[in-house]
Amino acid sequence: MNSGAQYPDGPAQPLRSDAERNRERIIAAARTVFARDGLSASMASVAREAGVGIATMFRRFPTKEELVDAVFSDRMDAYADAVTVALEDPDPWNGFVGYIEAACAMQAADSGFADVLTMTFPTAKALEQRRNEAYQAMVRLIDRAKATGRLRQDFDPSDLVLIHMANAGVVNATGDAAPDAWRRVVALFIQSLEAPARGPLPASPGHEPLYKAMLRAGQGTTTPPGKSS
Repeated sequence: MNSGAQYPDGPAQPLRSDAERNRERIIAAARTVFARDGLSASMASVAREAGVGIATMFRRFPTKEELVDAVFSDRMDAYADAVTVALEDPDPWNGFVGYIEAACAMQAADSGFADVLTMTFPTAKALEQRRNEAYQAMVRLIDRAKATGRLRQDFDPSDLVLIHMANAGVVNATGDAAPDAWRRVVALFIQSLEAPARGPLPASPGHEPLYKAMLRAGQGTTTPPGKSS
């Protein structure tokens, strides 16, 4: 009786172990490929890096969004933590500046994450939940920084998206040729944000148009199964 009850589970165990090893191998490979090439890298290039077939790749991760969710969940956690640290700073302006510098440094360290902060992936539920939590916390930090008189009053939370988009462009354009160029750009951003403002800003594009732009950018990186680009 005992052997009969255990027999069905015996042969299946190696398959489960192999599947888990393949999953971890794909995630590790995707971290390498996305950090180097950004999210425009194909699923086929991740499969090659992992040493698995494309069919195995899509069995583990049927969509690119699912792979992005698995690869960048820890980095989005770190991003959200940076906002928490900023809110804990007794000086809201210093906290705000520290957050901008920390988030842009994360983008500079990982081209894939530089892209993640400029895109949205509706089916990557965990990733998007953490992003939304961080955004709401940043709205509170922005209000506090404005209340001190240090942050210009016409700064809009959607401007954070523009900063991330601009920084991602610099990071992706300069690469190894000028790896610290982003630092100068971020310093220029920060100095332009401090009150008193030298002049009014053009109207903000607003949250909804920027969300549509991020959604379109995210969809542009999604590769249908069986395709390599």
